[in-house]
Amino acid sequence: MSDTLPLSLANNRRLDKWIGFAPDRTVRLAVGKVELGQGVLTALSQIAAEELDVPLACIRILSGDTDDAPDEGNTASSQSIEVSGASVRRVGAEVRMRVLDRLARRLNCNSDEFVVVDGAFLRGAVPTGYDYWNFVVAEDLAHEADGNAPQKPRAAYRIVGRSIPRVDLPAKLSGAAFIHDMVRPDMLHARVLRQPSRGARLAAFDEASVRKAADGAFEVVRAGNFVAFVGADETVVQRAAVAGPAHATWENVRALSAAQQEAAWLVGQPAAENEIGEPPPSSADAASLVRATYSRPYIAHAALAPSCALAEYRAGHLTVWSHTQGVYPLRVALANVLGIAREAITVRHAQGAGCYGHNGADDAALDAALIAVRVPDRCIRVQWRREEEFGFEPVGTAMSISLSAALGEDGRPVAWTTEIWAGPHVGRTTMGGNMLGHEALPTPPPAPRPHDPPEVAGGGGTRNAVPLYDIPVKRVLHHLVSTAPVRTSSLRGLGALPNVFALESFIDELAERAEEDPVAYRLSLMSEPRARRVIERAAALSGWSARGPAGTGRGRGFGFARYKNRAAYAAVAVELDVDEEVRLRHVWCVADAGLVINPDGARNQMEGGILHAASMTLKEQVRFSADGIASLDWSSYPILRFSEVPGITTELIEAADHPSLGMGECTLGPTAAAIGNAVAHALGTRIRDMPLTRERIMASLLRP
Repeated sequence: MSDTLPLSLANNRRLDKWIGFAPDRTVRLAVGKVELGQGVLTALSQIAAEELDVPLACIRILSGDTDDAPDEGNTASSQSIEVSGASVRRVGAEVRMRVLDRLARRLNCNSDEFVVVDGAFLRGAVPTGYDYWNFVVAEDLAHEADGNAPQKPRAAYRIVGRSIPRVDLPAKLSGAAFIHDMVRPDMLHARVLRQPSRGARLAAFDEASVRKAADGAFEVVRAGNFVAFVGADETVVQRAAVAGPAHATWENVRALSAAQQEAAWLVGQPAAENEIGEPPPSSADAASLVRATYSRPYIAHAALAPSCALAEYRAGHLTVWSHTQGVYPLRVALANVLGIAREAITVRHAQGAGCYGHNGADDAALDAALIAVRVPDRCIRVQWRREEEFGFEPVGTAMSISLSAALGEDGRPVAWTTEIWAGPHVGRTTMGGNMLGHEALPTPPPAPRPHDPPEVAGGGGTRNAVPLYDIPVKRVLHHLVSTAPVRTSSLRGLGALPNVFALESFIDELAERAEEDPVAYRLSLMSEPRARRVIERAAALSGWSARGPAGTGRGRGFGFARYKNRAAYAAVAVELDVDEEVRLRHVWCVADAGLVINPDGARNQMEGGILHAASMTLKEQVRFSADGIASLDWSSYPILRFSEVPGITTELIEAADHPSLGMGECTLGPTAAAIGNAVAHALGTRIRDMPLTRERIMASLLRP
């Protein structure tokens, strides 16, 4: 190999697993990464078409299928273009090289005499009469990639770098794109009576009263504390599900308290300890030490459609359709829970209506599978209710972040410590977590041991906890709390958003202490050229120099980060007004993602991340009551409304000579920080705890 293969290709070396040429003159491109709304299927198709020199319209992409697509693990951590895209590029280049080498032997010439135009092979400008579809044979693709094939030079790109309409949008706009729209033969609908907490036991269940409330025929499927209502009429099983909790008596239910919903509760709880970096020098002047603490509460995924899955168990084979982020990891989990061989399970991805992160998709898939194996030869469709989605999906953990900096005489930090208290950021079954249905079975699994992604994978609670700025000594103390009151798992960006919110807010506070402009202060601490470029450009684009004085009710704030300190760079400026609430006026964002495959799609990601971050920063918090999660609808868990969307200006730095960088999460932290800093500028006082609600604004204004 010329160098290390991308992970996806290293794990799936066979060329025919990725690419094939169909008789209808299309190209089959199979990938393990799935579409979650990020436009990845369009971008991967562009890469394949570019490297093979075929029309983009020829590409037929298949994603997320354990029978027919490569195993690329989970679609997560902004890795689709960096890893899957790099793999598709290598595969396309190798297929092209192998085919042209064989053609050169047939025509007794050198392969570099050929050009490929729309899939046809020309020798010079003269057609050879051959193309991929009439010349490629199975043996050409029955090889393992070695990574030695030359890739097309970027100066020759015709498709990569262009704004191509997304392939997934027409079906979504016409109303038949999502798993919720799927209809299969012999389909039954199902709803689940949820176990209120891990370890709860169903002591009594008044089935007669539920049947009366449902007013229709349905079957009850039960295995231990797992109870499902199954029937041909979806309305009937929905009524049964609504009535079920009132007629079920549970024992050993874990109660929650409102105090546990706050990040401050985590501080001092039992935790696994981890230290990164080096402690500050003992000679650091204690008088120069500055401290501040910031927080983010528990956050829901708040997908617009609740989790849904379909499953069929026919002739000893289980087929599951799910909007999971990883079809192969889900297949492993289903096999382990059900005691079925992996080879007897097929998992196929079907798109869901929203969600970045690990929501209830896998749980719903297990629900459907558990019912299907007990009701064979029928298609079982499970759709969660909205209350179920909010109440039982794994949520993003709360985080408390304390920062301290020892300052030099020039007001710049010479030593920096980030101390974090947080629950686990991953609860996937492939990383030691459990699915809800499994915990309700007669033989539930042991409680999962809390853990986070390793630093080599970007970390979880520690993601973006190390500042990119030129600070001589940097240290992170991570307390991974083992007693989180609710189930937590991956939510977009993991710990990056709260860490960048804290870090960039603290930088603003240090700049204020030094009586310097926040952007100038950042630049004085930043030598990395690409980082400086996005900071300078975002400041210029937003007219930062016209920023007014603090405390007028109108504020401008700034935030910067490089996601995971190795993916895309983003700098964000925000203008807003504050009285009793925050009203966003305009957001400016500049990003450097290296080679951008689809500029329009990249801007979509920037803008989507900005709005998602604004919603989390200003509004979102999971709330607890004694009965469990209490924020069970859009009233108790508000998100940003269309009427609150500001004007957004985005710009991509031209950096095509650099490798593509993941950008699905790059604007989250900088946006949260820019909003926090703009609110502080508008009020003349700082709010360090998210969300920046009316109550916190009023409290800050009344603060002596």
